[in-house]
Amino acid sequence: MADSHLPGVEPDDFKAALGRWASGITVVTAQGPDGPVGLTASAFSSLSLHPPLVLVCIGQASYHHDHLVQADGFGVHILDATQEEVSNTFAFKREDRFEGLEVQEGPLGAPLLPGCLARLACERHEVVAGGDHSILIGRVLQAEVSDGTPLAWWQGGYRRLADADADAG
Repeated sequence: MADSHLPGVEPDDFKAALGRWASGITVVTAQGPDGPVGLTASAFSSLSLHPPLVLVCIGQASYHHDHLVQADGFGVHILDATQEEVSNTFAFKREDRFEGLEVQEGPLGAPLLPGCLARLACERHEVVAGGDHSILIGRVLQAEVSDGTPLAWWQGGYRRLADADADAG
């Protein structure tokens, strides 16, 4: 792709525009050389049905970036509305983020968290550079779902989905 000579959008304008995109919250986990690692990520998407692929964008400046993108396997956890604390722990806490959680070992050693709306156990398929992020593409080996309401993020805060609440009642 040719380099554009057009000016880019200002970072604050870009962030404000993207804040209008409502998204779910995921926690991505993997087995690192010194134990399990993980972080909160909202940049997650399905990619392909055949084969079953998903992608998650991991900031290159992230503390666990290298361990996540180099692991053979990883877990993607779609958080339930009751899991704000889990989201915050994996977003901000530097110490043992897994403390107090009953983690199960998934395929390829991926640590799987309890209580999630959905859990995907993935095999690293490819890692692609994308600006200041790495796009981690995984082939889904296992998918588990539970009933509940998703934890959503919109305009810098957690939100509840009104339609999901109505359906549950």
